[in-house]
Amino acid sequence: MTRSILIYAALLAVLVLGLQWLEYQYMARSFTTEIYIVLIALGFAALGLWLGRVLTPKAKADAFCLNQAALETLGITKREYAVLERLADGHSNKQIADLLHVSPNTVKTHIAKLYEKLDVNQRLQAVQKAKDLQLIP
Repeated sequence: MTRSILIYAALLAVLVLGLQWLEYQYMARSFTTEIYIVLIALGFAALGLWLGRVLTPKAKADAFCLNQAALETLGITKREYAVLERLADGHSNKQIADLLHVSPNTVKTHIAKLYEKLDVNQRLQAVQKAKDLQLIP
Protein backbone atom coordinates (compact mmCIF):
# COMPACT_ATOMS: atom_id res chain seq x y z
CA MET A 1 0.00 0.00 0.00
CA THR A 2 2.75 2.47 1.00
CA ARG A 3 4.73 1.61 -2.11
CA SER A 4 1.81 2.33 -4.43
CA ILE A 5 1.16 5.66 -2.67
CA LEU A 6 4.81 6.68 -3.10
CA ILE A 7 4.80 5.69 -6.78
CA TYR A 8 1.56 7.62 -7.35
CA ALA A 9 2.98 10.68 -5.52
CA ALA A 10 6.20 10.57 -7.54
CA LEU A 11 4.21 10.29 -10.78
CA LEU A 12 2.09 13.31 -9.80
CA ALA A 13 5.22 15.28 -8.87
CA VAL A 14 6.78 14.56 -12.27
CA LEU A 15 3.54 15.55 -13.99
CA VAL A 16 3.34 18.86 -12.06
CA LEU A 17 7.01 19.55 -12.80
CA GLY A 18 6.34 18.99 -16.50
CA LEU A 19 3.35 21.32 -16.48
CA GLN A 20 5.32 24.01 -14.67
CA TRP A 21 8.15 23.69 -17.19
CA LEU A 22 5.69 24.06 -20.09
CA GLU A 23 4.12 27.10 -18.45
CA TYR A 24 7.57 28.62 -17.91
CA GLN A 25 8.45 28.05 -21.58
CA TYR A 26 5.23 29.78 -22.64
CA MET A 27 5.76 32.69 -20.25
CA ALA A 28 9.41 33.09 -21.24
CA ARG A 29 8.47 33.36 -24.92
CA SER A 30 5.44 35.58 -24.38
CA PHE A 31 6.97 38.09 -22.00
CA THR A 32 10.69 38.17 -22.79
CA THR A 33 10.92 41.96 -22.89
CA GLU A 34 9.11 42.36 -19.57
CA ILE A 35 11.29 39.70 -17.94
CA TYR A 36 14.45 41.50 -19.08
CA ILE A 37 13.13 44.83 -17.82
CA VAL A 38 12.34 43.32 -14.39
CA LEU A 39 15.79 41.71 -14.20
CA ILE A 40 17.51 44.99 -15.09
CA ALA A 41 15.36 46.88 -12.54
CA LEU A 42 16.24 44.35 -9.84
CA GLY A 43 19.92 44.67 -10.72
CA PHE A 44 19.82 48.46 -10.44
CA ALA A 45 17.85 48.29 -7.20
CA ALA A 46 20.44 45.93 -5.71
CA LEU A 47 23.25 48.17 -6.94
CA GLY A 48 21.56 51.24 -5.42
CA LEU A 49 21.06 49.53 -2.06
CA TRP A 50 24.68 48.35 -2.01
CA LEU A 51 26.04 51.79 -2.95
CA GLY A 52 23.80 53.47 -0.38
CA ARG A 53 25.10 51.17 2.32
CA VAL A 54 28.74 51.58 1.29
CA LEU A 55 28.72 55.33 0.73
CA THR A 56 26.56 56.38 3.69
CA PRO A 57 28.73 57.29 6.68
CA LYS A 58 28.11 55.24 9.77
CA ALA A 59 26.53 57.17 12.62
CA LYS A 60 28.75 56.79 15.65
CA ALA A 61 27.04 56.36 18.96
CA ASP A 62 27.70 59.17 21.37
CA ALA A 63 30.01 58.21 24.18
CA PHE A 64 28.18 57.69 27.44
CA CYS A 65 28.65 60.55 29.87
CA LEU A 66 27.63 59.85 33.46
CA ASN A 67 25.29 62.44 34.95
CA GLN A 68 27.26 63.08 38.14
CA ALA A 69 24.86 65.83 39.24
CA ALA A 70 21.92 63.43 39.24
CA LEU A 71 23.95 60.92 41.29
CA GLU A 72 24.71 63.53 43.89
CA THR A 73 21.19 64.95 43.92
CA LEU A 74 19.64 61.53 44.41
CA GLY A 75 22.25 60.56 46.99
CA ILE A 76 23.16 57.27 45.33
CA THR A 77 26.26 55.75 46.92
CA LYS A 78 29.05 53.99 45.01
CA ARG A 79 27.83 50.60 46.18
CA GLU A 80 24.23 51.34 45.20
CA TYR A 81 25.50 52.49 41.83
CA ALA A 82 27.39 49.22 41.41
CA VAL A 83 24.18 47.33 42.22
CA LEU A 84 22.28 49.50 39.71
CA GLU A 85 24.79 48.68 36.98
CA ARG A 86 24.36 44.95 37.66
CA LEU A 87 20.57 45.38 37.63
CA ALA A 88 20.86 46.97 34.20
CA ASP A 89 22.87 43.96 33.04
CA GLY A 90 19.96 41.71 34.08
CA HIS A 91 21.60 39.92 36.99
CA SER A 92 19.60 38.37 39.81
CA ASN A 93 20.09 39.35 43.45
CA LYS A 94 22.20 36.24 44.06
CA GLN A 95 24.39 36.93 41.02
CA ILE A 96 24.85 40.55 42.09
CA ALA A 97 25.79 39.39 45.59
CA ASP A 98 28.37 36.99 44.14
CA LEU A 99 29.81 39.64 41.82
CA LEU A 100 30.09 42.28 44.54
CA HIS A 101 31.12 39.84 47.29
CA VAL A 102 28.27 40.77 49.62
CA SER A 103 25.30 38.87 51.01
CA PRO A 104 22.01 38.69 49.10
CA ASN A 105 20.32 40.56 51.96
CA THR A 106 22.73 43.47 51.46
CA VAL A 107 21.83 43.52 47.78
CA LYS A 108 18.13 43.57 48.68
CA THR A 109 18.76 46.53 50.98
CA HIS A 110 20.65 48.43 48.27
CA ILE A 111 17.89 47.70 45.76
CA ALA A 112 15.22 48.90 48.20
CA LYS A 113 17.16 52.14 48.74
CA LEU A 114 17.57 52.56 44.97
CA TYR A 115 13.82 52.11 44.48
CA GLU A 116 13.19 54.74 47.12
CA LYS A 117 15.72 57.21 45.69
CA LEU A 118 14.56 56.70 42.10
CA ASP A 119 10.89 56.66 43.15
CA VAL A 120 10.09 53.36 41.40
CA ASN A 121 8.64 49.97 42.39
CA GLN A 122 10.24 47.48 39.99
CA ARG A 123 13.62 46.58 38.51
CA LEU A 124 12.66 47.54 34.98
CA GLN A 125 11.36 50.89 36.15
CA ALA A 126 14.59 51.51 38.06
CA VAL A 127 16.73 50.65 35.03
CA GLN A 128 14.60 52.78 32.70
CA LYS A 129 14.63 55.78 35.03
CA ALA A 130 18.40 55.43 35.49
CA LYS A 131 18.81 55.44 31.70
CA ASP A 132 16.56 58.48 31.41
CA LEU A 133 18.70 60.27 34.00
CA GLN A 134 21.88 59.13 32.22
CA LEU A 135 23.11 57.20 35.21
CA ILE A 136 23.75 54.07 33.14
CA PRO A 137 24.36 53.58 29.40
